[in-house]
Amino acid sequence: MTALARVVCTCPSVPSQWDAWTVDGQYLYLRYRFGRGTVDAYEAPGPEGWDVAPGGYVAEFRDPDDPWRGEIELEEFLRRAGLRLAPLASVVSYEEYARRRLDEEPTT
Repeated sequence: MTALARVVCTCPSVPSQWDAWTVDGQYLYLRYRFGRGTVDAYEAPGPEGWDVAPGGYVAEFRDPDDPWRGEIELEEFLRRAGLRLAPLASVVSYEEYARRRLDEEPTT
């Protein structure tokens, strides 16, 4: 089971999604939309550098009885995708992520 050292929630629902890094430094894009959870590995966050669209190439799971579902808690996503948090992992909430993004915006 792959262990994650850092997870950042970048969207809380529709889709639920996270940027994550394994203990070895591999970046993973975690996404849950339309009752489908996918995990994909890329060099870095941000789709501008991705050479293939997300498709669940690392892991995938589905909720066939709830195909419109777009929200899932991190703990459930990790369990169903075969991932886990490493001891002392950093987990950044969407609120903290949004606050940091606002702090980074230039003022005019």
